[in-house]
Amino acid sequence: MSTRSSADGILVLTGSYTPDTGGEGAGLAAVRLDPETGSLTPDSSLPPVPVSGASFLAAHPSLDVVYSTNEGDFGAVSGVARQSDGVLVPLGDPVGSGGANPCHLTVHPGGQWLLTANYGSDTTPGSVAVHRLDADGRVSGLTDVAIHEGSGPVIGRQEGSHAHQILVDPAGRFVLATDLGADVVFTYRLDTRTGTLEQTAVNRLHAGSGPRHLAFSPSGELVWSADELSSTVTGHRYDAETGTLTAVSSVPATAAKDITNQPGGIVASPCGRFVWVTNRGAETVAAFRVTGTDLEPIGEVPSGGAWPRGLTLAAGHLVVANQHSGTLAALRILDTGALEQPRPAAALPSVVCALVL
Repeated sequence: MSTRSSADGILVLTGSYTPDTGGEGAGLAAVRLDPETGSLTPDSSLPPVPVSGASFLAAHPSLDVVYSTNEGDFGAVSGVARQSDGVLVPLGDPVGSGGANPCHLTVHPGGQWLLTANYGSDTTPGSVAVHRLDADGRVSGLTDVAIHEGSGPVIGRQEGSHAHQILVDPAGRFVLATDLGADVVFTYRLDTRTGTLEQTAVNRLHAGSGPRHLAFSPSGELVWSADELSSTVTGHRYDAETGTLTAVSSVPATAAKDITNQPGGIVASPCGRFVWVTNRGAETVAAFRVTGTDLEPIGEVPSGGAWPRGLTLAAGHLVVANQHSGTLAALRILDTGALEQPRPAAALPSVVCALVL
């Protein structure tokens, strides 16, 4: 899905927890970002779409279709199509995600397969799943589910596996899945004929780190992990021939002391010089400069609300979804990689993610 802008600004689609999933949000809602001022304004011309538990969004690479997780114990995934007038409408019914509490998804670059990470629950292990996509982008049959095994030392968070993200490496060769409960990044090869996954590597990270999300450098040689449980950002060398990671550096995710902090979203700049991370607890977005394989802290600014979760690049800004305050804020990125203070935020109850359309 190509980025579109107009005199009204850049269109940003947001996802939120709905009343049936413990939130107060509408599901999917559209806002406009003014790239000159950083202001965010709800788009009244595009009515919200009531998608249950819309905790993460992904766009199809060539069709005007967006996919959403439907987070819950009986997880599902949904597709919505963008009509010629811009209005989003459901594309078929939700389809079971193959596990509990799906929290992340992505479309394989070929456009034929939807990949989903199911966090799991206290009684259901984390897993990753594959669905076939029809020619019009409709979510079709479930073709594979890979159950994760493992645990970690953090009581209350790591008694079992908890898949948290699934993404395709920059070369399109491997599929990587973080597991917060097992302290592992699993590597798979996707058979693009059958939609099945073959596990090729088990990358064990520092015990108790709880890897949540990854961000690749533009070259694909480095990948950065936001470690939710140890409140760190770890740098890894990535071997594109084998899909394996080797940790080479680590830095605290926030300079704040004496607080419990959980990193959330992580983004690497297209130029490869900077990395940014949201901090839930410190309520900040931290900026880092890439120096070799290390990260050098540049500084951090308030996130524009409470419990910043999703983090998205948009026209020289970082758009931050602040879940507990129900606010979406834009932070301008300076040439140095540092961030300006957030602009006035838009009110979006229980917002957790955003996607530039």
